[in-house]
Amino acid sequence: MTAPLMDSSLGFSIPGRNARGRIVRLGPLLGNVLESHAYPDPLAKLLGEALILSALFGSTLKDAGGQLTIQAQTQNGVVELLVVDYKAGELRGYLRYDVDRFAEAPADPSLFALFGQGYLAITFDQALTGERYQGIVPLEGGSLAEAAEHYFVQSEQIPSLLRIAVNKDADGNWIAGGLLLQHLAEGEEGRERLHVRLDHPEWEHVHVLAETVTDEELTDPALELEAIIWRLFHDEGEIRVLPGTSLTKGCRCDPAHIRQVIGQFSAEEHADMADSDGVIRVNCEFCAKSFPIEVTDL
Repeated sequence: MTAPLMDSSLGFSIPGRNARGRIVRLGPLLGNVLESHAYPDPLAKLLGEALILSALFGSTLKDAGGQLTIQAQTQNGVVELLVVDYKAGELRGYLRYDVDRFAEAPADPSLFALFGQGYLAITFDQALTGERYQGIVPLEGGSLAEAAEHYFVQSEQIPSLLRIAVNKDADGNWIAGGLLLQHLAEGEEGRERLHVRLDHPEWEHVHVLAETVTDEELTDPALELEAIIWRLFHDEGEIRVLPGTSLTKGCRCDPAHIRQVIGQFSAEEHADMADSDGVIRVNCEFCAKSFPIEVTDL
């Protein structure tokens, strides 16, 4: 038997229940993102949860060139800013935090301890039409997953269930998994739309089944994603599984583009931006790389 594919997502639907879902697992990709920043474990876990969210939401985009961005921000929490995004199977993310406040936080900080009175913004950019739409909800609940569920209820009015797990294996390698399940509207003119009925029996049924997924299943590298779907919903009459999607770490910082942008500023502005060696250093927060540009080359 071949090893289960890591850094991948798998979509599925249950036609008889008007439900669709997506399951994701991240391994080496997650490790590569976290290694670039050396975050403390609680913050590394938080960023892992956000990356899973981005993969779950982003992989549902019908526009192949579209982008999904998730941003969490606060004015009085440990985490000052968290940003992740998904585009064409590529994930990237980073967070900025207050070192002093983190030192005062509990060993296993709650979502409120990390963000205080923060908010979660989810933005969809459609490449084909140029349209953008955004939903903003308070960072409430015990996890980012619970806050995102509030987004779907308030902004999309779609009953949704989210489960996310982030762990380290015995060798200290990070691994994360997530499940998104949603109830779809019947969409037929003149009929009641399912998404306004959170107590619809079809949704209650699949919701109860999906709730039984465990953190161990989501983060078990030896367990196929399709096997998890089968465990949860094998009694259903029909389950349709879509082709899997590979996920990669992606950062779109381009030295040529950075040079072009800097070149549009005046000579006086170049002098203000440069250090004592005559070098302008542009930092990418996502990949933690610095791009030195000598003023004399502009």
